[in-house]
Amino acid sequence: SLSNFGMFGVKHFSAVINPPQGCILAVGAGEKRPVVKGDTLAIATVMTFTLSVDHSIFVMTKGGTPYHEARNGMSGGLLRVSSTAKAHKDLCTPEHFARDDHWPGSGAYSAPRHGHDPCYIRPDSWGPACEDACNGQTICDSDGNLESLAVSPETESTALSEVSPLDEVRSVPRGTSMYTAVAEELKRRNPASIAVNSSSRNIADGLSYTQRVALEAALGPSLSDRLVSSEEIVIEWLSVKLPREVDIMRRAAELTEQLELEAYAQIVPGETTDADVARFLKQRMAELGVTDGWAPDQNPNVNSGPDRGHSHSTEKVIMPGDVIQTDFGIGVHGMWVTDIQRFAYVLMPGESEAPPEMQDRWEHAREGSRAAKAAMRPGVRGWDVDVAQREVLERHGSISIIWSTGHPVGYWAHDVGPRLGGAAGGAAPSGDAARELRPGQTFAFDGFFGWTRDDGTTKTISVEEMVVITENGAEWLIDPQEEWVLIPSER
Repeated sequence: SLSNFGMFGVKHFSAVINPPQGCILAVGAGEKRPVVKGDTLAIATVMTFTLSVDHSIFVMTKGGTPYHEARNGMSGGLLRVSSTAKAHKDLCTPEHFARDDHWPGSGAYSAPRHGHDPCYIRPDSWGPACEDACNGQTICDSDGNLESLAVSPETESTALSEVSPLDEVRSVPRGTSMYTAVAEELKRRNPASIAVNSSSRNIADGLSYTQRVALEAALGPSLSDRLVSSEEIVIEWLSVKLPREVDIMRRAAELTEQLELEAYAQIVPGETTDADVARFLKQRMAELGVTDGWAPDQNPNVNSGPDRGHSHSTEKVIMPGDVIQTDFGIGVHGMWVTDIQRFAYVLMPGESEAPPEMQDRWEHAREGSRAAKAAMRPGVRGWDVDVAQREVLERHGSISIIWSTGHPVGYWAHDVGPRLGGAAGGAAPSGDAARELRPGQTFAFDGFFGWTRDDGTTKTISVEEMVVITENGAEWLIDPQEEWVLIPSER
Protein backbone atom coordinates (compact mmCIF):
# COMPACT_ATOMS: atom_id res chain seq x y z
CA SER A 1 0.00 0.00 0.00
CA LEU A 2 0.91 3.65 -0.36
CA SER A 3 0.12 6.15 2.41
CA ASN A 4 0.43 9.77 1.31
CA PHE A 5 0.01 12.02 4.33
CA GLY A 6 2.61 14.23 2.67
CA MET A 7 -0.26 15.81 0.74
CA PHE A 8 -1.46 17.18 4.11
CA GLY A 9 1.94 18.65 4.92
CA VAL A 10 3.19 15.82 7.16
CA LYS A 11 6.99 15.88 6.91
CA HIS A 12 7.69 12.23 7.70
CA PHE A 13 5.89 9.33 9.40
CA SER A 14 5.83 5.51 9.65
CA ALA A 15 2.71 3.85 8.28
CA VAL A 16 1.06 0.75 9.78
CA ILE A 17 0.90 -2.33 7.54
CA ASN A 18 -2.59 -3.36 6.44
CA PRO A 19 -2.90 -7.16 6.88
CA PRO A 20 -2.63 -9.37 4.94
CA GLN A 21 -0.31 -7.08 2.99
CA GLY A 22 3.41 -7.31 3.67
CA CYS A 23 4.51 -3.70 3.25
CA ILE A 24 3.39 -0.09 3.10
CA LEU A 25 5.24 2.98 1.81
CA ALA A 26 4.76 6.24 3.72
CA VAL A 27 5.31 9.36 1.59
CA GLY A 28 6.14 12.60 3.35
CA ALA A 29 5.67 16.13 2.11
CA GLY A 30 7.99 17.61 -0.48
CA GLU A 31 9.47 20.82 0.85
CA LYS A 32 12.41 23.08 0.29
CA ARG A 33 15.31 22.30 2.62
CA PRO A 34 18.97 23.32 2.77
CA VAL A 35 21.31 20.75 1.24
CA VAL A 36 25.01 20.57 0.47
CA LYS A 37 25.91 20.49 -3.22
CA GLY A 38 29.62 20.19 -3.74
CA ASP A 39 31.13 22.64 -1.27
CA THR A 40 28.21 25.07 -1.20
CA LEU A 41 24.87 25.27 0.56
CA ALA A 42 21.83 25.17 -1.73
CA ILE A 43 18.06 24.87 -1.57
CA ALA A 44 16.37 21.73 -2.93
CA THR A 45 12.96 20.12 -2.76
CA VAL A 46 13.32 17.09 -0.48
CA MET A 47 10.80 14.46 0.59
CA THR A 48 11.02 11.53 2.99
CA PHE A 49 9.91 7.96 2.22
CA THR A 50 9.53 5.32 4.95
CA LEU A 51 8.86 1.70 4.02
CA SER A 52 7.37 -0.55 6.71
CA VAL A 53 7.89 -4.24 5.96
CA ASP A 54 6.77 -7.48 7.62
CA HIS A 55 9.93 -9.56 7.20
CA SER A 56 8.13 -12.79 8.07
CA ILE A 57 6.39 -12.77 4.68
CA PHE A 58 8.32 -10.20 2.61
CA VAL A 59 11.68 -11.01 1.12
CA MET A 60 14.04 -8.80 -0.82
CA THR A 61 16.19 -10.28 -3.55
CA LYS A 62 18.36 -7.19 -3.75
CA GLY A 63 19.23 -5.06 -0.77
CA GLY A 64 17.79 -1.57 -0.96
CA THR A 65 15.87 -2.24 -4.19
CA PRO A 66 12.89 -0.03 -3.24
CA TYR A 67 15.12 2.92 -2.51
CA HIS A 68 17.34 2.56 -5.54
CA GLU A 69 14.17 2.46 -7.66
CA ALA A 70 12.69 5.46 -5.88
CA ARG A 71 15.93 7.40 -6.31
CA ASN A 72 16.10 6.50 -10.00
CA GLY A 73 12.50 7.60 -10.45
CA MET A 74 13.13 11.09 -9.09
CA SER A 75 15.11 12.30 -12.10
CA GLY A 76 18.17 13.30 -10.15
CA GLY A 77 16.26 14.70 -7.19
CA LEU A 78 17.49 14.23 -3.63
CA LEU A 79 16.10 11.40 -1.53
CA ARG A 80 16.19 11.50 2.26
CA VAL A 81 15.86 7.98 3.66
CA SER A 82 14.34 7.71 7.12
CA SER A 83 15.54 5.28 9.81
CA THR A 84 13.27 2.44 8.65
CA ALA A 85 14.31 2.89 5.05
CA LYS A 86 17.95 3.19 6.00
CA ALA A 87 17.86 -0.33 7.40
CA HIS A 88 17.03 -1.54 3.88
CA LYS A 89 19.66 0.61 2.24
CA ASP A 90 22.53 -0.11 4.60
CA LEU A 91 21.82 -3.39 6.41
CA CYS A 92 20.29 -5.69 3.84
CA THR A 93 22.88 -8.37 3.19
CA PRO A 94 24.04 -11.32 5.31
CA GLU A 95 27.58 -10.35 4.32
CA HIS A 96 27.00 -6.99 6.00
CA PHE A 97 25.70 -8.64 9.18
CA ALA A 98 28.79 -10.85 9.39
CA ARG A 99 31.31 -8.02 9.05
CA ASP A 100 33.54 -7.46 12.07
CA ASP A 101 32.77 -3.74 12.13
CA HIS A 102 29.04 -4.44 12.31
CA TRP A 103 29.12 -7.13 14.98
CA PRO A 104 27.94 -6.66 18.59
CA GLY A 105 30.64 -4.85 20.52
CA SER A 106 31.90 -2.86 17.55
CA GLY A 107 31.32 0.87 17.33
CA ALA A 108 29.14 0.54 14.24
CA TYR A 109 26.68 -1.96 15.73
CA SER A 110 23.38 -0.89 17.20
CA ALA A 111 20.48 -3.09 18.21
CA PRO A 112 17.30 -2.70 16.13
CA ARG A 113 14.69 -0.41 17.65
CA HIS A 114 11.86 -2.79 16.89
CA GLY A 115 11.33 -6.51 17.35
CA HIS A 116 12.44 -7.29 13.80
CA ASP A 117 14.85 -5.77 11.36
CA PRO A 118 12.74 -4.56 8.44
CA CYS A 119 14.63 -6.53 5.83
CA TYR A 120 15.58 -10.10 5.18
CA ILE A 121 17.38 -11.52 2.17
CA ARG A 122 16.91 -14.89 0.58
CA PRO A 123 18.94 -14.52 -2.64
CA ASP A 124 18.11 -18.07 -3.75
CA SER A 125 14.54 -16.92 -4.50
CA TRP A 126 12.00 -14.75 -2.81
CA GLY A 127 10.09 -17.87 -2.27
CA PRO A 128 6.71 -19.58 -2.21
CA ALA A 129 6.22 -18.68 1.44
CA CYS A 130 5.44 -15.14 0.39
CA GLU A 131 2.33 -15.69 -1.69
CA ASP A 132 0.40 -13.07 0.25
CA ALA A 133 3.04 -10.36 0.47
CA CYS A 134 1.61 -7.07 -0.76
CA ASN A 135 -1.61 -8.71 -2.01
CA GLY A 136 0.64 -10.97 -4.08
CA GLN A 137 0.48 -14.45 -5.47
CA THR A 138 3.35 -16.80 -6.16
CA ILE A 139 2.68 -19.18 -9.02
CA CYS A 140 4.68 -22.38 -9.37
CA ASP A 141 4.57 -24.51 -12.54
CA SER A 142 5.14 -28.26 -12.84
CA ASP A 143 8.89 -27.71 -13.20
CA GLY A 144 9.11 -25.74 -9.96
CA ASN A 145 9.58 -22.36 -11.64
CA LEU A 146 8.19 -19.46 -9.64
CA GLU A 147 6.44 -16.31 -10.79
CA SER A 148 5.35 -13.61 -8.35
CA LEU A 149 2.32 -11.46 -9.09
CA ALA A 150 0.47 -8.74 -7.19
CA VAL A 151 -3.06 -7.66 -8.04
CA SER A 152 -3.45 -4.06 -6.96
CA PRO A 153 -5.92 -1.16 -7.34
CA GLU A 154 -4.78 1.26 -10.03
CA THR A 155 -4.36 4.01 -7.43
CA GLU A 156 -1.57 2.05 -5.75
CA SER A 157 -0.15 -0.23 -8.44
CA THR A 158 2.43 2.23 -9.76
CA ALA A 159 4.04 2.75 -6.38
CA LEU A 160 3.88 -0.96 -5.61
CA SER A 161 5.62 -1.87 -8.85
CA GLU A 162 8.42 0.58 -8.06
CA VAL A 163 9.12 -0.57 -4.52
CA SER A 164 8.61 -4.34 -4.69
CA PRO A 165 10.69 -7.18 -6.19
CA LEU A 166 7.59 -8.79 -7.74
CA ASP A 167 7.78 -10.12 -11.30
CA GLU A 168 4.51 -8.38 -12.16
CA VAL A 169 2.05 -5.95 -10.62
CA ARG A 170 -1.35 -6.13 -12.29
CA SER A 171 -3.46 -2.98 -12.03
CA VAL A 172 -7.24 -3.24 -11.73
CA PRO A 173 -9.74 -0.36 -11.97
CA ARG A 174 -10.72 1.41 -8.80
CA GLY A 175 -13.87 -0.13 -7.33
CA THR A 176 -13.11 -3.61 -8.62
CA SER A 177 -13.33 -6.32 -5.96
CA MET A 178 -9.84 -7.63 -5.23
CA TYR A 179 -11.31 -11.04 -4.52
CA THR A 180 -12.96 -11.08 -7.94
CA ALA A 181 -9.74 -9.96 -9.63
CA VAL A 182 -7.74 -12.70 -7.90
CA ALA A 183 -10.41 -15.28 -8.72
CA GLU A 184 -10.31 -14.35 -12.42
CA GLU A 185 -6.54 -14.72 -12.47
CA LEU A 186 -6.71 -18.12 -10.81
CA LYS A 187 -9.46 -19.30 -13.14
CA ARG A 188 -7.27 -18.32 -16.09
CA ARG A 189 -4.30 -20.25 -14.74
CA ASN A 190 -6.35 -23.20 -13.47
CA PRO A 191 -3.88 -24.36 -10.76
CA ALA A 192 -4.04 -27.85 -9.28
CA SER A 193 -3.85 -26.43 -5.77
CA ILE A 194 -3.98 -22.97 -4.20
CA ALA A 195 -2.03 -22.37 -0.97
CA VAL A 196 -3.41 -19.62 1.26
CA ASN A 197 -2.24 -18.43 4.64
CA SER A 198 -4.90 -20.13 6.72
CA SER A 199 -3.58 -22.52 9.34
CA SER A 200 -3.88 -23.64 12.94
CA ARG A 201 -0.31 -22.33 13.33
CA ASN A 202 0.29 -18.59 13.51
CA ILE A 203 3.25 -18.65 11.12
CA ALA A 204 0.85 -19.32 8.23
CA ASP A 205 -2.44 -17.86 9.44
CA GLY A 206 -2.81 -14.34 8.05
CA LEU A 207 -6.29 -14.54 6.49
CA SER A 208 -9.14 -13.57 8.75
CA TYR A 209 -12.36 -15.58 8.76
CA THR A 210 -14.13 -12.81 6.86
CA GLN A 211 -11.41 -12.67 4.21
CA ARG A 212 -11.49 -16.45 3.79
CA VAL A 213 -15.27 -16.41 3.29
CA ALA A 214 -15.02 -13.60 0.73
CA LEU A 215 -12.24 -15.39 -1.15
CA GLU A 216 -14.18 -18.65 -1.34
CA ALA A 217 -17.28 -16.82 -2.55
CA ALA A 218 -15.29 -15.24 -5.37
CA LEU A 219 -13.52 -18.47 -6.30
CA GLY A 220 -16.64 -20.60 -6.43
CA PRO A 221 -16.92 -24.26 -5.40
CA SER A 222 -14.51 -25.69 -7.99
CA LEU A 223 -11.50 -23.52 -7.09
CA SER A 224 -12.38 -23.36 -3.40
CA ASP A 225 -12.04 -27.13 -3.25
CA ARG A 226 -8.39 -26.68 -4.30
CA LEU A 227 -7.50 -24.39 -1.37
CA VAL A 228 -4.83 -25.77 0.91
CA SER A 229 -2.89 -24.26 3.79
CA SER A 230 0.47 -22.69 3.00
CA GLU A 231 1.74 -24.08 6.32
CA GLU A 232 3.98 -26.74 4.77
CA ILE A 233 5.50 -24.26 2.33
CA VAL A 234 6.20 -21.76 5.10
CA ILE A 235 7.73 -24.37 7.41
CA GLU A 236 9.97 -25.80 4.71
CA TRP A 237 11.13 -22.36 3.60
CA LEU A 238 11.81 -20.93 7.05
CA SER A 239 13.43 -24.06 8.47
CA VAL A 240 16.38 -24.11 6.06
CA LYS A 241 19.01 -21.44 6.64
CA LEU A 242 21.43 -20.07 4.06
CA PRO A 243 25.16 -20.71 4.61
CA ARG A 244 25.68 -17.01 5.31
CA GLU A 245 22.93 -17.11 7.91
CA VAL A 246 24.61 -20.10 9.55
CA ASP A 247 27.84 -18.10 9.72
CA ILE A 248 26.02 -15.32 11.56
CA MET A 249 24.45 -17.79 13.96
CA ARG A 250 27.86 -19.37 14.54
CA ARG A 251 29.33 -16.03 15.60
CA ALA A 252 26.32 -15.32 17.78
CA ALA A 253 26.74 -18.71 19.46
CA GLU A 254 30.38 -17.92 20.19
CA LEU A 255 29.33 -14.68 21.85
CA THR A 256 26.59 -16.43 23.84
CA GLU A 257 29.02 -18.95 25.30
CA GLN A 258 31.61 -16.24 26.00
CA LEU A 259 29.09 -14.28 28.05
CA GLU A 260 28.01 -17.35 30.03
CA LEU A 261 31.63 -18.11 30.93
CA GLU A 262 32.19 -14.47 31.91
CA ALA A 263 29.18 -14.70 34.21
CA TYR A 264 30.45 -17.87 35.90
CA ALA A 265 33.77 -16.12 36.57
CA GLN A 266 31.92 -13.51 38.68
CA ILE A 267 30.44 -16.01 41.15
CA VAL A 268 31.47 -15.86 44.81
CA PRO A 269 29.94 -18.90 46.56
CA GLY A 270 27.91 -17.96 49.61
CA GLU A 271 27.31 -14.43 48.28
CA THR A 272 26.29 -14.47 44.62
CA THR A 273 22.69 -15.36 43.81
CA ASP A 274 21.23 -16.87 40.64
CA ALA A 275 19.60 -13.51 39.97
CA ASP A 276 22.97 -11.75 40.33
CA VAL A 277 24.34 -13.92 37.51
CA ALA A 278 21.29 -13.12 35.39
CA ARG A 279 21.69 -9.39 36.07
CA PHE A 280 25.33 -9.55 35.01
CA LEU A 281 24.32 -11.14 31.72
CA LYS A 282 21.60 -8.56 31.16
CA GLN A 283 24.15 -5.81 31.73
CA ARG A 284 26.56 -7.33 29.22
CA MET A 285 23.76 -7.67 26.69
CA ALA A 286 22.96 -3.98 27.07
CA GLU A 287 26.63 -3.03 26.68
CA LEU A 288 26.91 -5.05 23.47
CA GLY A 289 23.55 -4.00 22.05
CA VAL A 290 22.16 -7.53 21.68
CA THR A 291 18.61 -8.52 22.54
CA ASP A 292 16.95 -11.44 24.32
CA GLY A 293 16.69 -14.74 22.51
CA TRP A 294 13.23 -15.29 24.02
CA ALA A 295 10.92 -13.83 26.70
CA PRO A 296 13.06 -11.29 28.60
CA ASP A 297 11.74 -12.28 32.04
CA GLN A 298 12.95 -15.86 31.49
CA ASN A 299 16.25 -15.09 29.78
CA PRO A 300 18.69 -15.96 31.14
CA ASN A 301 17.44 -18.78 33.33
CA VAL A 302 20.15 -19.31 35.97
CA ASN A 303 19.35 -22.11 38.41
CA SER A 304 21.65 -23.54 41.09
CA GLY A 305 18.83 -25.37 42.85
CA PRO A 306 16.48 -28.21 41.90
CA ASP A 307 14.80 -28.42 38.49
CA ARG A 308 12.45 -25.50 37.73
CA GLY A 309 11.87 -25.98 34.01
CA HIS A 310 11.73 -22.85 31.87
CA SER A 311 11.64 -20.18 34.52
CA HIS A 312 13.10 -16.94 35.83
CA SER A 313 16.21 -16.65 37.99
CA THR A 314 15.65 -16.36 41.74
CA GLU A 315 17.55 -14.89 44.68
CA LYS A 316 18.83 -18.31 45.74
CA VAL A 317 22.43 -18.01 47.01
CA ILE A 318 24.91 -20.18 45.14
CA MET A 319 26.70 -22.57 47.50
CA PRO A 320 29.57 -25.13 47.31
CA GLY A 321 28.33 -28.42 45.91
CA ASP A 322 25.71 -26.76 43.69
CA VAL A 323 25.21 -27.60 40.03
CA ILE A 324 24.44 -24.39 38.12
CA GLN A 325 22.42 -24.33 34.93
CA THR A 326 22.48 -21.25 32.72
CA ASP A 327 20.03 -21.34 29.84
CA PHE A 328 20.75 -18.25 27.74
CA GLY A 329 20.10 -16.89 24.27
CA ILE A 330 20.78 -13.63 22.48
CA GLY A 331 19.32 -11.97 19.40
CA VAL A 332 21.53 -10.26 16.83
CA HIS A 333 20.52 -7.82 14.11
CA GLY A 334 16.86 -8.24 15.04
CA MET A 335 16.74 -11.50 13.12
CA TRP A 336 18.79 -14.44 14.41
CA VAL A 337 18.83 -15.92 17.91
CA THR A 338 20.81 -18.49 19.90
CA ASP A 339 19.92 -21.00 22.61
CA ILE A 340 22.84 -22.44 24.59
CA GLN A 341 23.18 -23.93 28.07
CA ARG A 342 26.42 -24.18 30.00
CA PHE A 343 26.72 -26.04 33.30
CA ALA A 344 29.03 -25.40 36.24
CA TYR A 345 29.87 -27.27 39.43
CA VAL A 346 30.78 -25.33 42.58
CA LEU A 347 33.68 -27.10 44.30
CA MET A 348 33.39 -28.03 47.96
CA PRO A 349 36.27 -26.91 50.24
CA GLY A 350 39.27 -29.13 49.52
CA GLU A 351 37.97 -30.30 46.13
CA SER A 352 39.93 -29.70 42.94
CA GLU A 353 37.49 -31.52 40.68
CA ALA A 354 33.92 -32.77 40.74
CA PRO A 355 33.40 -35.88 42.90
CA PRO A 356 33.21 -39.24 41.08
CA GLU A 357 29.42 -39.55 41.25
CA MET A 358 28.97 -36.06 39.81
CA GLN A 359 31.57 -36.72 37.14
CA ASP A 360 29.76 -39.91 36.14
CA ARG A 361 26.53 -37.95 35.69
CA TRP A 362 28.38 -35.50 33.49
CA GLU A 363 29.79 -38.30 31.33
CA HIS A 364 26.34 -39.85 30.91
CA ALA A 365 24.90 -36.50 29.77
CA ARG A 366 27.75 -36.02 27.32
CA GLU A 367 27.24 -39.54 25.94
CA GLY A 368 23.56 -38.80 25.38
CA SER A 369 24.44 -35.58 23.58
CA ARG A 370 26.89 -37.32 21.28
CA ALA A 371 24.41 -40.11 20.54
CA ALA A 372 21.82 -37.53 19.52
CA LYS A 373 24.29 -35.68 17.31
CA ALA A 374 25.39 -38.91 15.63
CA ALA A 375 21.76 -39.63 14.76
CA MET A 376 21.24 -36.27 13.07
CA ARG A 377 21.54 -36.60 9.32
CA PRO A 378 19.36 -35.80 6.30
CA GLY A 379 16.30 -38.02 6.03
CA VAL A 380 16.20 -38.96 9.72
CA ARG A 381 13.08 -38.00 11.66
CA GLY A 382 13.29 -35.78 14.71
CA TRP A 383 11.75 -38.66 16.68
CA ASP A 384 14.69 -40.90 15.76
CA VAL A 385 17.13 -38.40 17.27
CA ASP A 386 15.13 -38.36 20.49
CA VAL A 387 15.15 -42.17 20.62
CA ALA A 388 18.95 -42.25 20.22
CA GLN A 389 19.45 -40.20 23.37
CA ARG A 390 16.74 -41.91 25.43
CA GLU A 391 18.44 -45.26 24.90
CA VAL A 392 21.55 -43.81 26.59
CA LEU A 393 19.49 -42.34 29.44
CA GLU A 394 17.79 -45.66 30.12
CA ARG A 395 21.06 -47.58 30.03
CA HIS A 396 22.62 -45.31 32.67
CA GLY A 397 19.60 -45.11 34.96
CA SER A 398 18.57 -41.48 34.49
CA ILE A 399 15.28 -40.33 35.92
CA SER A 400 12.55 -39.87 33.31
CA ILE A 401 13.19 -36.79 31.14
CA ILE A 402 10.02 -35.04 30.04
CA TRP A 403 11.71 -32.57 27.69
CA SER A 404 12.43 -33.17 24.02
CA THR A 405 16.04 -33.70 23.02
CA GLY A 406 15.98 -30.53 20.94
CA HIS A 407 14.26 -28.13 18.59
CA PRO A 408 14.94 -25.93 15.55
CA VAL A 409 16.55 -22.58 16.30
CA GLY A 410 17.26 -19.52 14.16
CA TYR A 411 14.61 -16.83 13.76
CA TRP A 412 13.06 -17.85 17.07
CA ALA A 413 14.60 -19.80 19.94
CA HIS A 414 12.05 -22.52 19.15
CA ASP A 415 11.90 -22.18 15.38
CA VAL A 416 9.81 -24.12 12.87
CA GLY A 417 10.81 -27.49 11.46
CA PRO A 418 11.44 -30.99 12.83
CA ARG A 419 11.13 -31.36 16.59
CA LEU A 420 13.81 -33.57 18.09
CA GLY A 421 11.37 -35.22 20.44
CA GLY A 422 8.19 -37.23 20.74
CA ALA A 423 9.67 -40.50 21.99
CA ALA A 424 9.05 -40.02 25.73
CA GLY A 425 7.03 -42.85 27.20
CA GLY A 426 7.44 -44.97 24.07
CA ALA A 427 5.19 -42.72 21.95
CA ALA A 428 5.13 -43.17 18.18
CA PRO A 429 6.37 -40.40 15.87
CA SER A 430 3.78 -37.72 15.15
CA GLY A 431 3.48 -34.04 14.28
CA ASP A 432 6.71 -32.10 13.90
CA ALA A 433 8.64 -35.01 15.47
CA ALA A 434 7.81 -37.05 12.36
CA ARG A 435 9.40 -34.47 10.04
CA GLU A 436 12.67 -35.39 8.37
CA LEU A 437 15.86 -33.39 8.85
CA ARG A 438 17.22 -31.49 5.85
CA PRO A 439 20.58 -29.89 5.09
CA GLY A 440 20.67 -26.26 6.20
CA GLN A 441 18.38 -26.74 9.17
CA THR A 442 19.76 -25.55 12.51
CA PHE A 443 18.99 -27.07 15.90
CA ALA A 444 19.60 -26.55 19.60
CA PHE A 445 19.66 -29.83 21.49
CA ASP A 446 20.44 -31.01 25.02
CA GLY A 447 22.61 -33.72 26.50
CA PHE A 448 20.50 -34.98 29.39
CA PHE A 449 21.01 -36.85 32.62
CA GLY A 450 18.83 -36.45 35.69
CA TRP A 451 18.86 -37.78 39.25
CA THR A 452 16.96 -37.49 42.53
CA ARG A 453 18.61 -35.29 45.14
CA ASP A 454 18.82 -36.11 48.85
CA ASP A 455 15.87 -33.81 49.59
CA GLY A 456 13.65 -35.67 47.12
CA THR A 457 13.78 -33.00 44.39
CA THR A 458 15.39 -33.63 41.03
CA LYS A 459 18.29 -32.12 39.15
CA THR A 460 18.91 -32.51 35.43
CA ILE A 461 22.02 -31.79 33.41
CA SER A 462 20.91 -30.42 30.03
CA VAL A 463 23.98 -29.03 28.31
CA GLU A 464 22.60 -27.41 25.16
CA GLU A 465 24.52 -27.11 21.92
CA MET A 466 23.76 -25.77 18.44
CA VAL A 467 24.34 -27.62 15.17
CA VAL A 468 23.61 -27.28 11.47
CA ILE A 469 22.62 -30.26 9.34
CA THR A 470 24.91 -30.94 6.37
CA GLU A 471 24.87 -33.65 3.71
CA ASN A 472 27.22 -35.65 5.95
CA GLY A 473 25.39 -35.17 9.25
CA ALA A 474 25.33 -32.60 12.05
CA GLU A 475 28.10 -30.02 12.44
CA TRP A 476 28.72 -28.09 15.66
CA LEU A 477 28.27 -24.34 15.35
CA ILE A 478 30.79 -23.95 18.19
CA ASP A 479 32.84 -26.48 20.14
CA PRO A 480 30.64 -28.33 22.65
CA GLN A 481 31.17 -28.18 26.40
CA GLU A 482 33.34 -31.18 27.24
CA GLU A 483 33.90 -30.69 31.00
CA TRP A 484 32.27 -29.01 33.97
CA VAL A 485 32.93 -25.32 34.43
CA LEU A 486 34.52 -25.55 37.90
CA ILE A 487 33.91 -22.69 40.33
CA PRO A 488 36.25 -22.56 43.37
CA SER A 489 34.61 -22.62 46.79
CA GLU A 490 36.41 -19.38 47.67
CA ARG A 491 37.48 -16.37 45.59
